[in-house]
Amino acid sequence: MNLELRHLRVVCAIAETGSVTKAASTLGLAQPALTAQLQRIERTLGGPLFERDRRGARPTALGELVLARARVLLPAMKGLQDEAARLAGAGDAPRRYRFGGVNSPILGRLVHRLAAEQPQAQISTHASWSVDELAQLVAGGRLDYALTGVCGDSTPSADYGLSWREVAVDPVMVLLPETHPLSGRDEVDLADLRHEQWVAAPGDGCFGDCFAAACARAGFTPRKVYEADVRSCIDLVDAGEAVALCQATFRPVAGLVTRRLAGTPLRWRLMLGWHPESAAARTADLVLETALVAYTDALAPHPAYLAWLLRNPAFGVRRPAPAVTAPWVRSA
Repeated sequence: MNLELRHLRVVCAIAETGSVTKAASTLGLAQPALTAQLQRIERTLGGPLFERDRRGARPTALGELVLARARVLLPAMKGLQDEAARLAGAGDAPRRYRFGGVNSPILGRLVHRLAAEQPQAQISTHASWSVDELAQLVAGGRLDYALTGVCGDSTPSADYGLSWREVAVDPVMVLLPETHPLSGRDEVDLADLRHEQWVAAPGDGCFGDCFAAACARAGFTPRKVYEADVRSCIDLVDAGEAVALCQATFRPVAGLVTRRLAGTPLRWRLMLGWHPESAAARTADLVLETALVAYTDALAPHPAYLAWLLRNPAFGVRRPAPAVTAPWVRSA
């Protein structure tokens, strides 16, 4: 048997979890199959790689040697694959747009405009709740652009070397049923919602911490926060079981209303990211301009919010400024 990279991943998984059983679960394999694979690897290398007993699996001297080499080879091969994907992408026709989005309010309109203006373009989308996952896919050449949001003055991760630009900055709003006692107000004090239960969509950003901090400043701790997909969030609000925070361009839903939070205690910045060394960098300005127009389109169903934006120019669409690459330097 020839030793392959997948065999090195097996050895690393066993060492990292300390158990063949846990490694099998991590790798999505049956434990007997992984045990048999480990035995074949050990025969190929000429000796046992782990001492196994009731306490788990610990590397032998041979195992430590293999692990040391594997921990160099595996990241190096991953880097080679990522660079190859970016280089292959640089030779493609420029009419390819692969987007990833995290609950983006403009992704649909952006795709619609690009498809209308460039009928021959290849456009695809990928959904994920994880900003880091999208950034990794862009950095690895598997996506061209990430549309994501960040809370307040926080920034996307600097670990992936992407360039980021602001598309828009919006106040975070609250979603209420029309029958809620506060639904008749133009804006609602966060403190007046202290007795409510809340619901939110999942994500890996800092929004939960920002929300908790805003509630603390308002003098309370949220009673309960459900986690659900967007449709279930809407259903829970509609049922009167919870209220939700939402983006200012949230599509109107019959029976529900969005209201501003007094003093704008929470802000949401919509960001577009790409890798500066990818083929996508050549069309980034076009995509950004289209994203700005898509955001403007998203304001049409919200005349009251549009009027508010005219009185509050610090919010809303952000005109293009030079892109910044992590480490972060805020534009606009």
